[in-house]
Amino acid sequence: MKKKVIVGLSGGVDSSVTAYLLKEQGYDVIGLFMKNWHDDSVTISDECPWLEDSNDALIVAEKLGIPFQTVDLSVEYKERIVDYMFNEYEKGRTPNPDVLCNREIKFDVFLKIALGLGADYVATGHYCRKGVLRNADNSTTYQLLAGVDQNKDQSYFLCQLSQEQLAKTLYPIGELTKPEVRKIAAENNLITADKKDSQGLCFIGKVRLPEFLQQKLKPKKGIIVEVPSNARHYKNEVETFDNKIKELEYNSDKPEYEIKDGKVVGEHQGAHFFTIGQRKGLDVGGTKEPLFVLETDVKENVIYTGQGKAHPGLFRKTLFVKEEELHWVRKDLALKVDDIMEVTARIRYRQSLQEATLYKVDGGLYVDFDDKQSAITEGQFVAWYIEEELIGSGVIS
Repeated sequence: MKKKVIVGLSGGVDSSVTAYLLKEQGYDVIGLFMKNWHDDSVTISDECPWLEDSNDALIVAEKLGIPFQTVDLSVEYKERIVDYMFNEYEKGRTPNPDVLCNREIKFDVFLKIALGLGADYVATGHYCRKGVLRNADNSTTYQLLAGVDQNKDQSYFLCQLSQEQLAKTLYPIGELTKPEVRKIAAENNLITADKKDSQGLCFIGKVRLPEFLQQKLKPKKGIIVEVPSNARHYKNEVETFDNKIKELEYNSDKPEYEIKDGKVVGEHQGAHFFTIGQRKGLDVGGTKEPLFVLETDVKENVIYTGQGKAHPGLFRKTLFVKEEELHWVRKDLALKVDDIMEVTARIRYRQSLQEATLYKVDGGLYVDFDDKQSAITEGQFVAWYIEEELIGSGVIS
């Protein structure tokens, strides 16, 4: 009997080719389009509107001769993604909606719907691979592996998946490069072959983020302060440390600024609309180099900035993940208190993997990079790897 796979058909080329490949491999394939957003007032209508995507997904399904239906997950999406985003921005943190969408919607709500429809697996057009390890006790461990196409590897976006979720998922295009995927689509006359990749929030389309946030977060006028590069970035400068953990704790602390550390150079409409490392939207001219956001103080509604992307206030060597926000894809590799592990890690999608060491302590885990990292941002995810396998992740504190 054929195994049944429900493909998350998004109306893009990657999921289209995913469905094609699975059908060729002999699976019983069904296409399901997730409708996650109704409010067109915050999308740019001629770029990736959900209606056009849904139509493209339907056309692909008809071309492949597979059943197709749309499922409305807008209630769950609002509760689990949009409300969470508003809450995080309000706190001065910067969430990653794509990672959350995969954890909360595609591989939770959507997966449960698919299994309820009798599916053996769900499949998506992600550029990553799944490895299968057979253990001595005959149990199975699943690996989340980077995609073959290093330019498109999307394992980072799946960094919060569990063994239970990986067991039920397939990623057919993980062994292919993007040009190969487009070639397969073109050879099979799929309407999505030359379609541009979607931008913006997962399944919403290209969103004007400030407008999106302003639906709930009200503008609040505040000042922009420029901090010179030679300013003291930490209020408690320490020369020596009693032990490694004290050093890690110090290196993971965010810079602390006060208005007197710099000069007022402009105004903004709300510190909660900005994120560390941001350059656009400050609207401050007359500086030798562009201003970058070093820190946002949502309590006092002050944005601290510095000139140039080499400003020392942008860089930190160490970050911390709280215990409750720590996730191991490979639970069998999870560190115990006082354990240390050498890994590579990234703090954002497309960043090249950086050499780092994990230090497990009471209450969480330190990620200590060999080199200082730019714009380590609260609320974003750090993911760590052993060679090509993503083994764990966490929310940056």
